[in-house]
Amino acid sequence: MKKIFITGGSGFIGSHLINCLSSDYKLFCLKRIDSKPRIPLNTEPEWIEGSIDGDHSSVLKECEFLIHLAAHSPNFPYDNIENCLYWNLTSSLKLLQDAKRAGIKKFIIIGTGFEYGRAGEECEFITEETPLKPTMTYSASKAASSIIFYQWAIENNLKLQYLRIFQVFGEGEDVSRLWPSMKIAAENGDDFILTKGEQVRDFTSIEYIVKELKNSLNFNKVKSGIPIIRNLSRGKPQTLKEFSTYWWKKWNASGKLIFGEKPYRENEVMRFVPKKNQQKWQ
Repeated sequence: MKKIFITGGSGFIGSHLINCLSSDYKLFCLKRIDSKPRIPLNTEPEWIEGSIDGDHSSVLKECEFLIHLAAHSPNFPYDNIENCLYWNLTSSLKLLQDAKRAGIKKFIIIGTGFEYGRAGEECEFITEETPLKPTMTYSASKAASSIIFYQWAIENNLKLQYLRIFQVFGEGEDVSRLWPSMKIAAENGDDFILTKGEQVRDFTSIEYIVKELKNSLNFNKVKSGIPIIRNLSRGKPQTLKEFSTYWWKKWNASGKLIFGEKPYRENEVMRFVPKKNQQKWQ
């Protein structure tokens, strides 16, 4: 059975990915000492407690793949740029270097669609060639790391996929985010206050994302020293108002959605839609 080292295993995406992969792979999952999986797990992986800047060489030597999901400050309010750069770039690069020295040659690194930032309003659909114009400390640090990791894979002749995930939602998502906070209000019979809901996004289910991540473990189309960057999304534009209204009705909520009572965030990007990648990745 092939072995995978996964960072961020107890997080939102990581917990779902464990359930998706555990029957086919041996999983070693790094998590903070105080963290717990976001959803019930079908099978417990072998947990490694610690941080990404620790020494995990002994475990890395057993693995064929590294999936780097862990990210610092992915939700509002975002940490300062110094801390974001330390964890999302400096410490992450150290982990990749340790993995390379341990013999790992296949890497999947998870980025965010928000690395494209303001460029999302400058084009109808974002592609992998769209310039990176991040507007937040978190996304700026991820954009910087994507450039460094790309060059690092070329220099070291490694197989690397950098996958930018867009507006993912589902069970286990941080309660500060739209879908889970709205679901809680619906279940409690409360009203829910939103912005005008004019933001255009590509809301993508967590089930779709982890299926794509599993397919990405087939590295047949990835060549050593030629990194691949892909956007993971459905490519279907939808306003936040349309998305919220759909789920409110689906949950048979008794409260009301109140649009326009909440201000937009500072530097809010109003359109953020990637072009769907039609290429089959399996």
